[in-house]
Amino acid sequence: MSETVFSNFDTVKFEGPTSDKALVYQYYDADRVVLGKPLKEHLRFSVAYWHSLVMNGTDPFGGPTIDRPWMKAGDPIALAKLKADAAFELFRVLDLPFYCFHDMDMAPTGECLAENLRNLHTMAEYMAEKMQIYSTQLLWGTANLFSHPRFMAGASTNPDPEVFAWSAATVKNCMDVTKQLGGSNYVLWGGREGYETLLNTNMHQELEQMGRFLSLVVEYKHKIGFDGQILIEPKPKEPTSHQYDFDTATVYAFLKRFGLEGEVRVNLEANHATLAGHSFEHEIATAGALGILGSLDINRGDALLGWDTDQFPNDLWTMTMAMYHMIKAGGLGKGGCNFDAKVRRQSFDPEDVIHAHVGGADLCARAFLTAAKLIDEGKYDAILIERYAGWKTGSAVDVLAGKLSLEKIEEMALENKINPQPKSGKQEQIENLLARAIYSEKI
Repeated sequence: MSETVFSNFDTVKFEGPTSDKALVYQYYDADRVVLGKPLKEHLRFSVAYWHSLVMNGTDPFGGPTIDRPWMKAGDPIALAKLKADAAFELFRVLDLPFYCFHDMDMAPTGECLAENLRNLHTMAEYMAEKMQIYSTQLLWGTANLFSHPRFMAGASTNPDPEVFAWSAATVKNCMDVTKQLGGSNYVLWGGREGYETLLNTNMHQELEQMGRFLSLVVEYKHKIGFDGQILIEPKPKEPTSHQYDFDTATVYAFLKRFGLEGEVRVNLEANHATLAGHSFEHEIATAGALGILGSLDINRGDALLGWDTDQFPNDLWTMTMAMYHMIKAGGLGKGGCNFDAKVRRQSFDPEDVIHAHVGGADLCARAFLTAAKLIDEGKYDAILIERYAGWKTGSAVDVLAGKLSLEKIEEMALENKINPQPKSGKQEQIENLLARAIYSEKI
């Protein structure tokens, strides 16, 4: 086993909130049983291969600041294997159960489609070998269908049918590899599935292409016996001015249009939610209400910047409410909490990557524990139940059940001489309740 930039770090352990050590978990006690199962099974943490191993510190205004051994010139496959060695040592250090990848993260780009696919399968074999040695498993795989210039006008939505075919072949092989490596999900992120201007866009044509593409993916899933979830990751803009997978509600409408609402769920990212003008909890609650919550990408944006900064989370209130709605939606099932986040350009030491994940895991764990406590105590839920109690009694039940016509509702309203009066929403009371729970030392 070759030495890597992460090999000299000890595996991070849980030591509890009283520990003053930097590289320990204070709240992420993986085996602690909460709501009937271990914390690690609720959260299913994942490390993003691209941000942790591929990102080199480049941003729109500056060049690389991070230099790793596998980023130098040399044999592409040998360097990809060196990167994989480092990846699994990082997974070992963090002791988190899963990782996620794009095809281009783990396999070098070739001169043609055939070489791309050969490289992908070569590296898949190597990853499989690593997974026999280490305990980390695959949460999901996906394909990068946005970086290369051929995708400048989209992948499935491209005006050129050859780009559609290239994309279909790539996704087909990425699904094969995801199944081979035991992945629980396959994610489709339409990085350029949208438009920059309607002046040169036939929206109906592009949506039809996108619907056909997704239908092909679902058909292939069943053909190969892949029992994981197919997920779409919504994003409203950047790089295009308007993307077709804008947010959860838009994705659901798209799935309904093509009869796929029972086949596809969403992988929600916090920073994408805020770019859409929503909160993370809103997107999770929406997906829960529509029955399509699949998995989460954990990160945050910068309120002073209007683009996807992909920072590690640090807001306990926001994450607690996200976890509350995740639990209320029935949990993540085969999904997980993937740290789709990268260290800052000035944080170029390997140790910085470890610190970032430790902090992210601890924040999410504490947020989950607080949300679980809120649910267990029942005070917050009791306020909500009381607010909607009228819908559980009398004719209101029949209204929701579709048993009363508009005329009948009018007739009953007049007969009963109803005169509804405003009732307090108790927002401040709820905010105080939540704040005390979130910032309590007892979890």
